[in-house]
Amino acid sequence: MHPLASKTNRATNWAASPERKQPAGTSETQRDPLVVLWDLIKHDLEPVIGKQNVVTWLNPIGLVDVDGSVKMQTPNATCREWVMEHYFDAINRVAVQRLGKQLEMIADSEDGTRDSRPAAPAPPAATVTPRFDPTRRDSPLDPRYRFDKFVEGTSNQLALAAAKRVASDPGSSYNPLFLYGSVGLGKTHLMQAVGHELRARMPHWRVIYVSAERFMNEMIQSLKEDSMASFREWIRNVDVLLVDDVQMLARGERTQEEFFHTFNTVYEFRKQIVLTSDCPPKTIAIEERLRSRFEWGLIADIQPPDKETRQAILMKKAEVDRCHLPEGVAKYIAEHVKSNVRALEGCLVRLMAHCSITNQPITEELAARVLKNQFAGEQEEVTLDAIQKVVADHFGIRIQELKAKNNSKRVVHPRQIAMWMARELTESSLPEIARAFGGKHHTTVLHSVEKIARKKRTDITFNKELSLLMSSFQ
Repeated sequence: MHPLASKTNRATNWAASPERKQPAGTSETQRDPLVVLWDLIKHDLEPVIGKQNVVTWLNPIGLVDVDGSVKMQTPNATCREWVMEHYFDAINRVAVQRLGKQLEMIADSEDGTRDSRPAAPAPPAATVTPRFDPTRRDSPLDPRYRFDKFVEGTSNQLALAAAKRVASDPGSSYNPLFLYGSVGLGKTHLMQAVGHELRARMPHWRVIYVSAERFMNEMIQSLKEDSMASFREWIRNVDVLLVDDVQMLARGERTQEEFFHTFNTVYEFRKQIVLTSDCPPKTIAIEERLRSRFEWGLIADIQPPDKETRQAILMKKAEVDRCHLPEGVAKYIAEHVKSNVRALEGCLVRLMAHCSITNQPITEELAARVLKNQFAGEQEEVTLDAIQKVVADHFGIRIQELKAKNNSKRVVHPRQIAMWMARELTESSLPEIARAFGGKHHTTVLHSVEKIARKKRTDITFNKELSLLMSSFQ
């Protein structure tokens, strides 16, 4: 038996025989079992270390078989050291559950050789590389997030066109480019596609990709170490600055102050800035001077994909993963999964993993059986009436009071929450929501949405109350 085989792990058992004969007609459905295993490990880690850290640091890593042992292969020593320091223990906790053993780590050196040595102690202070080296090319981009792997649809046409324009004419067109939309719709994909394109065309350029959370954490650490000058040189001495989830800047005034000056410096040197958020600038609870700068360029939203686009996304991902996905199965999944692209891809990964392990062809019947839990988790269409009922019941008032011209505090606050939920959970326009609440003016709805969004980001107790109400529709 191959050294990787495990009596308790079917995926590893399947991987243990690379020379095993495949049933006729199933070769196209097979994926490298180590790729499947790594996808499952990353999926388990996402709620532990966060989606953005998985995208930034784990996606560039792959699993390889080295003399019968499964090891993580990183693209370079920088990535290896960061993952070893921050995520290695969490990875191995999941690996033990999935594989039955811990993983080791190797890194490809710049000369093409592999470095599998254990993490070495830090060198003396005199020889330590500066923590923020303005010349280094860090912040690895996910190789999957390129323009040729992005599926265009009516929901993302403007955002895609703007991103391509920025990649062809950086610093001149749409600066900054602000992309916003709900989770899993492709904001990070488009942002990193810009980075890939510019790194390919301008290999000497510094293209830095960071999340707003990482910006904040690095800034705080630099304050503690009295190394802010080094931090500023690192983050401001760029040709392209890509910042994900800028709504997170609302967490701290000091962070906003620092980012304001960073933005100004990069912008004044006519360097390109691309930002993403889960909401438009006007609803982010940040300083007005920073919000106004976010609005200087082009603001493009990304909406949930329609059924045809969802089907095309599934077919595209299957093609990239060299998996034969029947068109009928793609259509079937697209009809049942409507929330976001990430949910679609998660269903496909689960289905492909199951087929790889069991050597079964992908069929509609198999998809229905394997994905029934995912399908059950998809929400039914949320209506304005349903939102009003949930809010009225929660606050102990009548639905008619939400619609009446009653401006008492006991009614206004629940009404504002209901209007915010209507904007978040439905595709209804501001005038449509206004009509549903007794013919209010659409500016009343906009004011309510903005007020609740601001309070949500600053009041922990209130945020928990909102989460409880939103859970009624999940």
